[in-house]
Amino acid sequence: MDSQLPGFYKLSPAQRLAKLKEAAGLTEEEAAILKKAGPLPMESADIMIENVVGTTGLPFGIATNFRINGNDVLIPMAVEEPSIVAAASNVAKLCRPGGFTATADEPVMIGQVQLVKIPDLQSAAKKILSKKTEILDLCNRQDSMLVSLGGGAKGLETHILQTPAGPMLIVHILVDVRDAMGANAVNTMCERASTLLEELTGGEARLRIISNLADKRLARAKAVWTSKALEESLKGLGISGEEIVSRILEAYEFAAHSPHRAATHNKGIMNGIDAVVIATGNDFRAVEAGAHSYASISGRYLPLTRYSKTAEGDLLGEIELPIAVGTVGGTTRTHPVAKIALKILGTQKAQELAKILAAVGLAQNFAALRALATEGIQKGHMRLHAKNLAVLAGAKGNAIATVASQMVSEGKITASRAKEILEGK
Repeated sequence: MDSQLPGFYKLSPAQRLAKLKEAAGLTEEEAAILKKAGPLPMESADIMIENVVGTTGLPFGIATNFRINGNDVLIPMAVEEPSIVAAASNVAKLCRPGGFTATADEPVMIGQVQLVKIPDLQSAAKKILSKKTEILDLCNRQDSMLVSLGGGAKGLETHILQTPAGPMLIVHILVDVRDAMGANAVNTMCERASTLLEELTGGEARLRIISNLADKRLARAKAVWTSKALEESLKGLGISGEEIVSRILEAYEFAAHSPHRAATHNKGIMNGIDAVVIATGNDFRAVEAGAHSYASISGRYLPLTRYSKTAEGDLLGEIELPIAVGTVGGTTRTHPVAKIALKILGTQKAQELAKILAAVGLAQNFAALRALATEGIQKGHMRLHAKNLAVLAGAKGNAIATVASQMVSEGKITASRAKEILEGK
């Protein structure tokens, strides 16, 4: 498969779908699901959450040009904000043919059991660790299927906390969840193990739940954007490649030293990651919580990406963050579009999905930094937002494109200007 799809953005939605059907090997039925507005059947929605009265939807787009670990990948994105898909596609093209190199840790999640009212915390912690095998065996009896696949409870940790509510002993159960996100399996193990932990410590169990700071389940990606490619991509601005590299490094250091900037820097990363997480039916809230917690793990809120200049004067971008996603169970198997999204990505493995997400996050962040450090973020964003503003002003049918095109050519992309054009002013 070739992820470049030249001219993809110029095609009509129907033409794009036909091209995607061929590139990703979609069936007629799968293509029909994507074509139909509101592809989630009411009966499926009613299974997924409570009190269902309807469904809603997001635009489902494809980011092109990605090459990850030597393989071309088409990236499905479910997102409402203009410029995200275009920006990711553009910067993925800029780092070809090398593309992105990505890795991901084993899918180990942390389950936490909170124990209180323990007479001797140190002795209790030692006793728990001495019974590690017994505790892990008990946990693994709760999910024989996971164990048969090579997963299951693999490790145990104890942590003593001194809090205003009193001292606490926190037990971490480390669970390899294989291709699942893992919440249900981990929570079940925590609840089942809590009774034994109470018996061993003489304490009382309180919270028994998964941690969304999945710092044993990290994903990483890196890519090099050459000075030459950067200069050519912005040749209309008359800025040298060396200067663009320097500006992006300055933008990165701003985020590295200002938590106010780092928050927006990291939000840009999640623009891309969340869009793919939603498209594949995963829990974007869990991924967000893990990412921002990890950004703060040093005691300071820091950017999740790093940039440096190579010996050749090019720009090296790197990212590392926890990514807890699954390809089995839950919405990934009940939502028809989520299943198709995984097929488009060409993977059914959680670790592979995590690698893809890391690469997308890096691409999205780099795209934002390149724009911010050169032409400004609004120029490209507002150009893509022009059609939305035309609709807001009351344009319909062919008038939408006409109004948007005139605003772009004038460089005045506002709701008020759209209204003026409609009124013939």
